[in-house]
Amino acid sequence: MDFKNLISHCKEYGFIFQSSEIYDGLSAAYDYGPNGVELKNNIKQYWWKSMVQMHDNITGIDASIFMHPKTWKASGHVDAFNDPLIDNKDSKKRYRADQLIEGYTEKIENKIKKDVEKARKRFGDSFDEKQFRETNGRIIDRQKKIDDILSTMNKALTDENMEGLRNLIVDLDIACPESGSRNWTEVRQFNLMFSTQLGNIAGEEGKLYLRPETAQGIFVNFLNVQKSMRQKVPFGIAQIGKAFRNEIVARQFIFRMREFEQMEMQFFVKPGTQHEWYNYWKETRLKWHKALGTPESKLRFHDHENLAHYADAAVDIEFEFPFGFRELEGIHSRTDFDLMAHQQLSGKKLQYFDPSINENYVPYVVETSIGCDRMFLAQIANNLVEEVVPDADGKDSTRVVMKLHPSIAPVKVAVLPLVKNKEEFTNAAKDIFGQLKKSFNCQYDEKDGIGRRYRRQDAIGTPYCVTIDGTTLEDGTVTLRERDSLNQNRVNIADLKSKVFAGTDMGNLI
Repeated sequence: MDFKNLISHCKEYGFIFQSSEIYDGLSAAYDYGPNGVELKNNIKQYWWKSMVQMHDNITGIDASIFMHPKTWKASGHVDAFNDPLIDNKDSKKRYRADQLIEGYTEKIENKIKKDVEKARKRFGDSFDEKQFRETNGRIIDRQKKIDDILSTMNKALTDENMEGLRNLIVDLDIACPESGSRNWTEVRQFNLMFSTQLGNIAGEEGKLYLRPETAQGIFVNFLNVQKSMRQKVPFGIAQIGKAFRNEIVARQFIFRMREFEQMEMQFFVKPGTQHEWYNYWKETRLKWHKALGTPESKLRFHDHENLAHYADAAVDIEFEFPFGFRELEGIHSRTDFDLMAHQQLSGKKLQYFDPSINENYVPYVVETSIGCDRMFLAQIANNLVEEVVPDADGKDSTRVVMKLHPSIAPVKVAVLPLVKNKEEFTNAAKDIFGQLKKSFNCQYDEKDGIGRRYRRQDAIGTPYCVTIDGTTLEDGTVTLRERDSLNQNRVNIADLKSKVFAGTDMGNLI
């Protein structure tokens, strides 16, 4: 399904609404609707169970959004949390310089993809995409151009060479997407942190920041958690929480927002073992995504060439969104930068005494960080499909179905009386609904024909529908319909709970 229809579907079926829509909306801010909040909570629950409950040496916290301003001085955010900003003088539009350059390379990549698809159609089953990409002269030249551009950009970013970034934009003849103008300003750094004031204290002394990441709340609580939970290195601290970034260009629906939610885990390890644990978490996190049914072809690793100031290794797990492969989750080997920086600025020791070697040391950290909103969008993009299925009368029809893994589906089971105006049907249906809602998020629906009601549940990803009919009143059985297979089986009312639980249990994922 294309991106425009995906966004429309999210609104129509109560997943995502534009923030403050009655006032014409607020840019890059969105509200999660009734079905959206259920799906988002289920994604967070899956992450928490996998990360915290299934690991004896990982525990969770929920740190404050507001932190002492020195926190962000120590972390480097005050001085170095910047994006390269450039304005077009004619359109008055503002852009991130690196995103303009990446957009240019994506156009080249799209040309490569078209060549690949033409060759696939020409050669059929015998087509070897890897060999074709490695031997076709035009593709090799285009790929080299992409690599050279990105290498030049990454060097400029690493060196904080704003003039070099502008020169690259000019040399590539990149135009403003809005106006087509090439009349650019100089590139300058733009700090992404939102600031506010503490109480009635004005000026720099009272300045507070909305946290741009959740990680620092974990680092400043390193010793609190280690001592209170009697943890031994290696161990991890996990957190789910809001973060805020004043993005220059927030775009692509909920992919890039100014207010978003992160699911992060910082894993503290003995210095010298960080690369072993980095590789462990790299593979473990990829398995987590695949367990939801995301195909391997839509996931890939992307190693960072332009490493952050705190890292000695970094990789992104990228997902193929409708607008191309983009970062979904990051795994970073952060060394001891954060704990050392906080130790130096605070004057408080943030060290671990290791009884196995009888020494104190500042642990190294391996981080896994995933955007909950991006994960939400990835699940919608991967599972929202149109397909042709047989109707009750045997004719083919098209249905829109959300094939979410049953354990994270917003609604687990819908209860549907076959006929609305028969009291015995509705009474039986409401009794069943009353029993099931104690264990699952359920919906009761008696409006319209049964076929339409099935389609509504398909559209929000409900894995099971229970239909109450005349036979139910005779023998205490109902029809249990499965979303993906469309199979309909008679099931005893007494067995409904166990069957739905077996199909939707989150333990099946972990």
